[in-house]
Amino acid sequence: MKFSDLVQETYSAISANKTRTALTILGIIIGIGSVVAMISVGEGVKQQIESNIESMGSNLIMVTPGFQRIVGSQARSYRGSAQSLTLDDAEAIEKEVPNVKAVAPESLGRFQITAKGSNTNCTVYGVGASYFQIKNIGVEKGVSISQQNVQRLSKVVVLGPTTAEDLFGKNANPIGQTIKINKISFTVIGVAESKGGAGLLNQDDAAYVPITTFQQFLSGDEHVSVINIQVQDQKWMSYVQDGVTNLLLKRHHIKNPEEADFSLINLTDVIEISTSITNMLTIFLASIAGISLLVGGIGIMNMMLTNVTERTREIGLRKAIGAKSKEITLQFLFESIMLTFIGGVLGIILGWLLSIGMAHFVGIATKISLYSIFLAVGVSAAIGIAFGYYPAKRAAALNPIDALRYE
Repeated sequence: MKFSDLVQETYSAISANKTRTALTILGIIIGIGSVVAMISVGEGVKQQIESNIESMGSNLIMVTPGFQRIVGSQARSYRGSAQSLTLDDAEAIEKEVPNVKAVAPESLGRFQITAKGSNTNCTVYGVGASYFQIKNIGVEKGVSISQQNVQRLSKVVVLGPTTAEDLFGKNANPIGQTIKINKISFTVIGVAESKGGAGLLNQDDAAYVPITTFQQFLSGDEHVSVINIQVQDQKWMSYVQDGVTNLLLKRHHIKNPEEADFSLINLTDVIEISTSITNMLTIFLASIAGISLLVGGIGIMNMMLTNVTERTREIGLRKAIGAKSKEITLQFLFESIMLTFIGGVLGIILGWLLSIGMAHFVGIATKISLYSIFLAVGVSAAIGIAFGYYPAKRAAALNPIDALRYE
């Protein structure tokens, strides 16, 4: 049988009952569209999480206070609740631990900020001069906090773009303006570039002041919330982690590492863990969506079995005039594959539209990847073969004499 004849016969069979064909294809469209959409959601969320973590800085190790053992008790305080890190610890790390590129201690708290009748409540960071470099925070207007500001306890502030807009309005230039943080006057010297984020992790809804100023006038505490350490090269991450751990244990007079009153977070490890979790989430979502594909495949088999029954006399006539069993098998198998191929193409389009819709209306990050498209095409072809093979073999096995007698 020529390929052109095969295509023509397939078109005639599929178009003979358009309503039944359309309903059968609809099951595949919904299944493929669901898989593509779910994978795009998983990939988009993974990319967004990785982007948010990477925006915090490259080759970054964060030291946080926590897990401090309470005297006379077996209990430990929660991570971050202990006040165990100081500016002296940060200076010691920068001076004594090899392969450290820069160190930026950080203190933070939420405060009310007012300016010219406007007010907002946001996270205020007390930072050092190298903080903006380590955290990859650019300054859109004005300048960032300098080492001189830190040394002099200057009452200056760099505003996040959202905070600046809340206080002074859109497109306003707040440089040189005076604001009050916790009723203390600060002069605006810069506006940071947009970094994005949401909720408490929104880096645009923030303000940055010299860390010494923060400790003296806002927190009244000499301890720091985090010590950010930028390593010179990725290969030295574990080495620097060990060096920082040993140094802080020595400085805090702790002999047993299990009783350490600080914790280290390697952002590279965080990215790997988050990627693993989102990959599992993507597989889980795609598996749920794949159930509809199974239903669609059953619909394909049901239609093909119906076709075999309706075309029994046609099959008998073809075999009587010399058609081979493998040609009959090929004919019905090709019809099944064409149904799933059409459904697969339309399903990819539906999945793409669903992804755009979720990103636009729901705000969920999505990303259509070639992987999801190839997977959808491969799955649709596999369904066509798997669920079309039995009806095709059943058609080829018909006895021509019995088939011609079939009413």
